[in-house]
Amino acid sequence: MSDPAARPGRPEPASPEAAGPRRDQAPAGSRRLALTAAVLAVDVGNSKTDLALIGADGRLLTAVRGPSASHQAVGLDVAMARLVDLAAAGAVRAGLDSSARPLAGVGVFCVAGADFPEDIRLLARGLAATGIVETVVVENDTAAVLRAGSPVAWGVAVVCGAGINCSGLAPDGRRVRFAAVGETSGDWGGGLSVGMAALGAAVRGRDLRGQHTSLESLVPAFFGLKTPDAVTRAIYIGRIPEARVRELAPVAFEASRAGDAVAAGIIDHLADEVAAMAGAAIRRLRLQRAPVHVALGGGMFRSRDPRLLGRIESGVLAIAPGATVRPIDGPPVLGSALIGLDSLGAPAAAAARARAMLTAESVVRV
Repeated sequence: MSDPAARPGRPEPASPEAAGPRRDQAPAGSRRLALTAAVLAVDVGNSKTDLALIGADGRLLTAVRGPSASHQAVGLDVAMARLVDLAAAGAVRAGLDSSARPLAGVGVFCVAGADFPEDIRLLARGLAATGIVETVVVENDTAAVLRAGSPVAWGVAVVCGAGINCSGLAPDGRRVRFAAVGETSGDWGGGLSVGMAALGAAVRGRDLRGQHTSLESLVPAFFGLKTPDAVTRAIYIGRIPEARVRELAPVAFEASRAGDAVAAGIIDHLADEVAAMAGAAIRRLRLQRAPVHVALGGGMFRSRDPRLLGRIESGVLAIAPGATVRPIDGPPVLGSALIGLDSLGAPAAAAARARAMLTAESVVRV
């Protein structure tokens, strides 16, 4: 999924002898182990990057979080440098030799903004040049959410963070994707869309073009200003970067939960867009009669807002009555790890172990 403010291929087999150590963090002063992990799993978002090192048995060696390594946001060279630094930090925590190359047999990089084949090729070349893994697998970030959220490894995933994207995988391997590059591909959804809608509603409510709303006071207060018009002017002159508008999304959710009808309408719009994307993927894969799992990932779902999730579920069930719709339980990087284990032919017990160990709480910021 591309960040609107900034601008899948099957995994190849990895070396079966790649394995990981038995501990997930080296005691202070201990000698580093000259071993590699089986899987280096990465989820690159528009605001952060999560990386996990996994043993061949699914054991979590370590999981770390660093700044965004989005090639669209920071450029390819900086993105690769950040990934190498984060991998080294993870290796140190796992008790591995951080200077060893490769650090893992297979690396699965699920990247927001890996939207077209050109993106995949660019990232694959850059990652191969780092030498941190033996085999490079690059996927869009929706692949991680799908693998983490579906117990059967097929279904539909919608990622809604800064922007919105969706992909689907049928049991027979057929795939569907969306361009998901923002307004130019017909998208509405994610933090920037919701935040901009909140700002627009505040301005229109205040100047009487629209319905009065609590957003008229909540939006400027968020930025320490007095009126919606002051926010507009601050963005216009560059005092407030336009990308920060996405930070207003939680304000819209808060106002909706407090009973504001205008804010509730924004949340309903978001739900309808998510349901429309998921439903389109289901129809294109001809899975309307299947027990399809729809996995939801990204910041817009983190609060598990009942109004949002209820309306999404209703929209999806109208198309696929047997569908299951829910936010993923673990972090998206878990999906990257499971894709890597799949490529190694790891047993179900390894996947189960990874699911149990790689939780949101296990990811440490470095």
